Amino acid sequence: MSYKPVQTIRDDEPLAVLDEVSFSYDQGRTWVLDHVSLTIHRGERVAVVGANGSGKSTLALLLAGALAPDRGRIELRGQVVFDSARPWAERVDTDAYRQVREGIGMVFQNPEDQIVTTVTEDDVAFGPENQGMARPAMQASVVRSLKEVDLSGRERSDPTRMSGGQQQRVSIAGALATDPDMLVMDEPGAMLDSSGRSRISAIMATMAEQGKTVVHITHHLDEAGTASRVIVLDQGHIIADGPPDQALPTLYRQLNTDSPASGAGRHTADWDANTSGVGLGQRTEHRHDTSDEEEPAVEAKGLSYRFSEGRRQVVDHLDLRLEKGRTLAILGPNGSGKSTLARLICALIRPTEGDLSVAGIPLTVGGHTPRRARNRRLGMLRQRVGYVMQKPEHQLFAETVAQDVAYGPSNLGFDKGDTALRVKQVLTLLGLEELSDRSPFDLSGGQQRLVALAGVLATSPKILVLDEVTAGLDPKASETIMTVLEHLQGEGVTIILITHDEEEVIRLADQALLMNQGHMVSHGNVGKVLKDYHDLRARISSSGNHEEDSGTEQIEEPASESKAEDQADGPSLIARLDPRAKMVCFLMLMVTSFFIGTGPQLILGALVTLAIIMAARISPLKLMKSVSGLLALLVLVALLNLLVTRDGTALTRWGPLIITDQGLWAALVYTCRFGLVLLLGALLLMTTTPTQMTDAFESLLSPLGRLGVHTSEISLVLSLALRFIPTLVQEMQSIREAQAARGGSIESGSPSRRARAMAAIIIPVFAAALRHADNLGQALDARSYHGGRGRTHYRISRMRGIDYGFITLVAVYFVLLVVLIFL
Repeated sequence: MSYKPVQTIRDDEPLAVLDEVSFSYDQGRTWVLDHVSLTIHRGERVAVVGANGSGKSTLALLLAGALAPDRGRIELRGQVVFDSARPWAERVDTDAYRQVREGIGMVFQNPEDQIVTTVTEDDVAFGPENQGMARPAMQASVVRSLKEVDLSGRERSDPTRMSGGQQQRVSIAGALATDPDMLVMDEPGAMLDSSGRSRISAIMATMAEQGKTVVHITHHLDEAGTASRVIVLDQGHIIADGPPDQALPTLYRQLNTDSPASGAGRHTADWDANTSGVGLGQRTEHRHDTSDEEEPAVEAKGLSYRFSEGRRQVVDHLDLRLEKGRTLAILGPNGSGKSTLARLICALIRPTEGDLSVAGIPLTVGGHTPRRARNRRLGMLRQRVGYVMQKPEHQLFAETVAQDVAYGPSNLGFDKGDTALRVKQVLTLLGLEELSDRSPFDLSGGQQRLVALAGVLATSPKILVLDEVTAGLDPKASETIMTVLEHLQGEGVTIILITHDEEEVIRLADQALLMNQGHMVSHGNVGKVLKDYHDLRARISSSGNHEEDSGTEQIEEPASESKAEDQADGPSLIARLDPRAKMVCFLMLMVTSFFIGTGPQLILGALVTLAIIMAARISPLKLMKSVSGLLALLVLVALLNLLVTRDGTALTRWGPLIITDQGLWAALVYTCRFGLVLLLGALLLMTTTPTQMTDAFESLLSPLGRLGVHTSEISLVLSLALRFIPTLVQEMQSIREAQAARGGSIESGSPSRRARAMAAIIIPVFAAALRHADNLGQALDARSYHGGRGRTHYRISRMRGIDYGFITLVAVYFVLLVVLIFL
């Protein structure tokens, strides 16, 4: 099927018409959008604003054709895609939805779920592939789109390892590559600094100049002010729609009125100091003074952290002293090491070098602490330090909001009565009381952030670490949090605030710290540090280097880090293999590993595997580390085999246990067989991208297509599963950290309590997998994926001499293994 240009519409024809549209996530008990009507024309730059939970993201999904409503009528790009006046079975026009999505680009709030592969240019090409675009046009579109978002030169980079700013730009490039009539963007700058938001604003302005339509969901009123039209939502209703000077005053009035349902009302309820430990009455104007002899809240000397040997330091020999009762603001470009420093202070990761003391508790000396002492000190630390993560959805894991907020106080030993009182007080304080019985996963991003903060405040921390605590919040909710933090300052709580918002720094901070690429650039007076921050951004901008957010502060270093495509001296021999030849040969190598049974065979198998590892230019130690957990399990099983095998000559005895020579050999062969299989499997994943696997699967399974098997869908599912395994591993690590940060038993409890805490992770991780799957499904719809029908390919696989040579070598290896059986 050749590429067919996206259907165009007349300049005077509306791009989107919503007529009395309503939508509910709970079968009509509550309505996220209620009788919404609007029309959007070509060339408009529309900003959608409103309080958290007002329905903005849902409206974005409806406009992008990624979601169908419950009732009403929707017309997109001249086609009626939904009409509740039709018979039930005909309400949703699936074919029309597929057609209109080819002319609408969508950039989701969380770019992680929108990225489907581990090579930037392949991900950008995914939408054009689904639309059947001819390969030359697709190649030109990918180059043009990456240039528009300042990512030229990063075509072969892994987007899953990029910072949030770069991931957003990859998502935007993917949307632009299809040359859409309308681009819908859901808070693309929520987690970005001002430079990142400025670049995204420039992209939107360019599109508007080209006659494209842009719908921008935002909480930044300065961005809304640059739009040609502003739509204000309030609890599912449009309360204003017009030019910024007419619509924004309505928003200002809305934000000055309490609205508990938005989770952002300004409440004056005080906490009872006898039960909460932190009184939130009228703020005192002085800060608690400290003497030179008093222990600081945080003290670091030569503090360093890196994800692995050979990579740059994420935090590089940092010295810091923060007195009790003070507020420190940490600034810096995306990826500069701010979040990693926060996790070090909260003892969620261990430094590789240096000394660190927090709340008077020595956590590390020279980067080391004896295990027993660490567990005891962690228990003490969790009672004093609270941490709100950068991404609130990673910090929530209970079934209801109230249960999630109660998790910390329960772990700290408060009885049910005190815990219930704390939960009620903190939910009232943040305007969340009406959400107490809701699932935290059904809330908007801003509401989730407030719930995450509530869960930490309920533990009455003496030191509070906040990572972008107001990101994604409307101005009213942000003001609520600022007021709460000012009260906490008056009570002597030490606050460490990571932020991009300079107004927050000026309002709250006693001192500031500027970081860039892991280094401390400036520290001390707030005014001086802010000036240094401006100078740093100016230097980056004037140098033309837009990669200030090139770092990534992830939780774990994924195995894909060593992909040969990212190596400075080009792809390795194994990475250059055709994925079909590679997959067949590696499968053959893994299967033949199970036939190894003699010493010569074992030596040959080990030598061949080592040769392949060296040809892939991957460190054997790093490869073994990537499967270390499974290797440890293999060793355990081998030991059991060793102890239960009674054949052969006895070598030693321990009571009823006998170790024989045949048992020893069987254990060795068993371990080596499965070890070779694991190493080869890991090597295949580390040198083959999900896109290559998709194409290889599809090609190898193509004969089954004649039997009616949907080979394209099967191939995509398999590659997406491989792509999202690291995401789920990271999700599990985030939940572990969230539980540990609120006094959970997962890191320092007894073995039985730690086992129960580990088991408790299963349900949240399963829920996270379902959320990711749902988000991915919407992203695939938005990127025009509808199976393999008419799908073209950005990359064309061709068998070359190197592939036939590798197949021949594997065949020779197989023959040698067979020959060694008879020798």
